Amino acid sequence: MYVRNSPRAIVFILLVLSLSASGAVKGTKAVKEEIAGTGPATMWREQSRDLFYRPGGSAHVPHGTFTFVKEDLKGTSPKFWVRDQDGKKWKVKLGLEAWPETAATRIVWAVGYYANEDYFVPELQVRGMPDRLQRGEKLIGPNGLIRNVRLKRESKEEKKIGNWEWRHDAFTDTHELNGLRVLMAVINNWDLKDQNNGIYQEDNERIYMVTDLGASFGAAGRAWPRERSKDNLEAYKQSKFIRKVTASTVDFQVPARPRYVYWVNPKECLSGFTWSILAKTSYGRMPGGWDTYWLAFRRHRFATLSGLPATRHRK
Repeated sequence: MYVRNSPRAIVFILLVLSLSASGAVKGTKAVKEEIAGTGPATMWREQSRDLFYRPGGSAHVPHGTFTFVKEDLKGTSPKFWVRDQDGKKWKVKLGLEAWPETAATRIVWAVGYYANEDYFVPELQVRGMPDRLQRGEKLIGPNGLIRNVRLKRESKEEKKIGNWEWRHDAFTDTHELNGLRVLMAVINNWDLKDQNNGIYQEDNERIYMVTDLGASFGAAGRAWPRERSKDNLEAYKQSKFIRKVTASTVDFQVPARPRYVYWVNPKECLSGFTWSILAKTSYGRMPGGWDTYWLAFRRHRFATLSGLPATRHRK
């Protein structure tokens, strides 16, 4: 693993070690708004280091035939629901976010955080596709053939009970939340709206996770042209990681303010510029304490993560 000139790689290693040393949360802060649910709040735990199949594992890999159910108009990426031959529902995401979101879930999971069961499918055939869709129609080929999509598995074992906020949540000022903030900066996930954070009831636990990681591995913010904003490794490599360090805080570049070209579009300004400024005050800056990570690094050895394919191929 090449880390000498890569601040992201160094911080990623220290993050894993620090969280491994910190253990489970013994107590959590008061939440701004009461969330209906039972059991302790959980954001991080020791997970499988399977970077290829996890979080769902090889047992849940999508297979067989798929039938169109309905279109999903939430968010900015084209999506729709399908049902497989066993009756299991999956949400199909098309476009730029399919590649980076799948990769991001593997990294988030391997570090110890919760993530959705996402799978990347190079080629998907869907039966019963409607003649017209409101979004993403140009990405669908003849006979319902679609390339390079992300499938998210619906789980009956978990029920969404709310959203959590970066500024006020049950993990405010804990190693777990600060570590997650660092991790979002490492992968350049700049779409940090609170609505992209979910709380799920699973058995007797309330699971806190980031539910949308699609705006990862590109520029540090909403860039121009749009293709640089996400799933753009050249933009990711060129982006700045840490903007400023003081004696008490670290200010990450993510989330950067949108490019000026978006200011002429009121919708883009409201959905992008406003939240990025709010996120900058609640997310981008975090307390220092780098000595904790350094001591963890000195006391532990980082195990090499394996299982990722060396290259990826597009059709």
